[in-house]
Amino acid sequence: MMWFYKKILIYRLYIGIVLLIGSIALAILGDNWGWFSLCLTIGLIAFVSHFLFGPLRLIQEAVQAGDMEAADKYLKMVQFPKLLIKPVRQGYYMVKSNMAMQNKDFNTAEGFLKESIKSKSSLAGEEFEGASYLQLGMLAMQKGNRKEAKRNLKQALAKGLPDDDSMAAALLQLSSIEIQGRQLKQGKDYFKKAKKLKPQSKEIKEQLAQMGKYISRVR
Repeated sequence: MMWFYKKILIYRLYIGIVLLIGSIALAILGDNWGWFSLCLTIGLIAFVSHFLFGPLRLIQEAVQAGDMEAADKYLKMVQFPKLLIKPVRQGYYMVKSNMAMQNKDFNTAEGFLKESIKSKSSLAGEEFEGASYLQLGMLAMQKGNRKEAKRNLKQALAKGLPDDDSMAAALLQLSSIEIQGRQLKQGKDYFKKAKKLKPQSKEIKEQLAQMGKYISRVR
């Protein structure tokens, strides 16, 4: 059943076109208006939904499975991303940004993130937008732009983040920025808040341990 559903999503546009052509043929023949209405309705739904929703579910499943080749193939099926409804467009640009970051193409990743934020929707919730600002902050850190990183990380916390690990990551980066700027009190405050969240990610735990050692030496 899942296999069949995937095939429908992959070939939805072509199914829609075939059904619309079939409905035109039935209209010309004029001898079966019931089938004409059915073909026209299903054809329109398939055709329009391809451009409004795209194969985002398939993209997300491929990313979760770690199959980036399949994810890239499904992303290429979206010919006109501006036609996607806002929540879907926001997710589409987020995935594109993640893939660009994996390829170390930080400028492209930043561009996609900004497109994701511009496509924000109340249906997706502010946490989704917060995650975009978190990634923008991380990208700014990679580029050595601490001022921009700080602004984006604060925006991420203000918008809200989906889990404690994400919040801890943002707080740790802010802690690092403040300590590098010799704002020790603020840096230590951010560190304490990050530690209090008790993140589960191994990477963030290691960062907390390293930051703790560094802070203990700072005067």
